[in-house]
Amino acid sequence: MPSTHFFTRLTQWEYYPWWLANIPVCGYWLWFAARARHLIFFSNVNPGIPLGGAMGESKWDILELLPPEILPKTIPVQAGEDFVNILTALDRAAIGFPLIAKPDVGERGFLVKKVESPEILRDYLSRWNVPFILQEFITLPVEASVLYHIFPGEGGQFGISSVCLKEFLSVRGDGISSIGHLMAQNARSAFQLPRFEQDFPDILKKIPALEEPILLEPIGNHSRGTKFLYGNHLITPEMLAVFEPICRQIPGVQYARFDLKSESLEALQRGEFKVMELNGVLGEPAHIYDPAYGMIRAYRDLYQHWRLLFRLHRAQRKLGHYPTPPGEALRFARGYFQYKKQLEIIGKSSV
Repeated sequence: MPSTHFFTRLTQWEYYPWWLANIPVCGYWLWFAARARHLIFFSNVNPGIPLGGAMGESKWDILELLPPEILPKTIPVQAGEDFVNILTALDRAAIGFPLIAKPDVGERGFLVKKVESPEILRDYLSRWNVPFILQEFITLPVEASVLYHIFPGEGGQFGISSVCLKEFLSVRGDGISSIGHLMAQNARSAFQLPRFEQDFPDILKKIPALEEPILLEPIGNHSRGTKFLYGNHLITPEMLAVFEPICRQIPGVQYARFDLKSESLEALQRGEFKVMELNGVLGEPAHIYDPAYGMIRAYRDLYQHWRLLFRLHRAQRKLGHYPTPPGEALRFARGYFQYKKQLEIIGKSSV
């Protein structure tokens, strides 16, 4: 990897290791936890989701809370379910290929895969013997994340605090260079080269035509090279007016982030979209990862969002919604970490 890319990793905070980038965030958490006198004070913000959506929640259970008009076609699949039954369920739901397969419990795009055929799906599900969600692949061109909040009670304040637009990982051909060479010229794609060398080595040898755009990654996760862009300028009174009634239909969820697709920015502002996932209390204001946004402003915004969670926590307590008891939270967290460890063991044994 060129030395300039190594310098990029050192100087641009969006590429810092997760544990390092979140050291200040841990400070915010502990500060507000001390004020709330409860380590997981935020767990009462979304009583409709275990731990408020901090970890280990079922994606399927959350999707069932959403209004059906904003949902893509989706089915749950149990671990070890007969594949013929899965194909029958897909046919009944009118979900064709390609489709998106994702574990029912997971985070940061882990094991999310665009599946092109029944054969690939069968092999993938047999490898990862855990519950999955199968979802139609939405071809709408605009992907975004929208973070909203609702203060509880009659007429509680509604707001959208973050809109993040996503630019998928891609290269543009010059008629001479291979895709692998083109990826190496840009830091964002160069950081993805080891993954492509392991999972998609054949594509790296192809030589695209002059000015030919090549989409490298259809999954809009930062960890897969997607560029996150600031979109808060899209938050208008009109956008708030159409999002509010949608969000108020989701029971027991006062703070959450939609990951969605829409036909255009104008359609997004009109509330015309399909939701792929809804993330709970630890859904970040993803616009902070815009390379032009800067680390100082990013940590300022993160502090403001933790302050917002604290205010929502206090509002919920006044209505009798209390945080999850520590013992129950610990048991839930242990189960989630055991699940992740199981997946790591499966992954290593199948390499």
